[in-house]
Amino acid sequence: MSQALQDLLDLLDLEQIEENIFRGHSRPAVVPRVFGGQVAAQALVAAGRTVPKDRPAHSLHAYFLRPGDPGAPIVYTVDRIRDGRSFTTRRVVAVQHGKPIFHLSASFQTYEEGLDHQDPMPPSPDPAALPTSEERLRGYAHLAPEVVERFLEARAAVDLRYVDEPPYGRFGEPREPHSQVWFRTNGKLADDPLLHVVLATYVSDMTLLDSVLLAHGRGGWAVGDVVGASLDHAMWFHRPFRADEWLLYDQQSPSAHGGRGLGQGRIYTQDGRLAVSVIQEGVVRVPRS
Repeated sequence: MSQALQDLLDLLDLEQIEENIFRGHSRPAVVPRVFGGQVAAQALVAAGRTVPKDRPAHSLHAYFLRPGDPGAPIVYTVDRIRDGRSFTTRRVVAVQHGKPIFHLSASFQTYEEGLDHQDPMPPSPDPAALPTSEERLRGYAHLAPEVVERFLEARAAVDLRYVDEPPYGRFGEPREPHSQVWFRTNGKLADDPLLHVVLATYVSDMTLLDSVLLAHGRGGWAVGDVVGASLDHAMWFHRPFRADEWLLYDQQSPSAHGGRGLGQGRIYTQDGRLAVSVIQEGVVRVPRS
């Protein structure tokens, strides 16, 4: 296991300070606020710590309310909404400086047999044949060195490989609003289903709005031609998966309007099983001249 991955796992291992109350800390992000995927992942950890282990997470719905302060701890309060025969529901509020910064509702379900179908996995190249993040980023002379280093540091725990050029790699001309990345953690994880779901939640916020940028030929914050932030985030966990094995994150944007952009994503295992569906809306604004 890489040191970066161990540091991330330590970050997600929340301190319990009272029944239903947990405390977490932050790590540097590529923007000067707490990374949204970190808050979502920590909130899901807090919820999962109050649920029996035989009930894996099957969905989450969240709102990003305020920018998080990376220099201050985050307190997560869990409300045990319902414990039913098949489903368990939790609500989590993340607080900093006395104000809520994030709200999450998560649902967990006991395993049961049922109807089964899925959309097929889209075509994509073998991840082993794609350049690593470092190989790509080191080749972008138009990016400031400090931007490259912040990207690499923030993603050191995850091997994330773009199928095509990311928005900041080639911008200025609109492209199809579709993006694919392969990802897996940089090291093996324990056999804990919640941990794998939490790691996928963490990664899911890294690239989902890329397709919005591609549609308009924008490079993103890395080149300063848009400003943005996540507004809400929803995930459905359909089938078991491992975050330490290759996962294809297929993403597209059906709409952007009113200073907001919508991204939709599907995460497939390498053998073609649809594991997760993701939807996020974010603020995407062109800076005023």
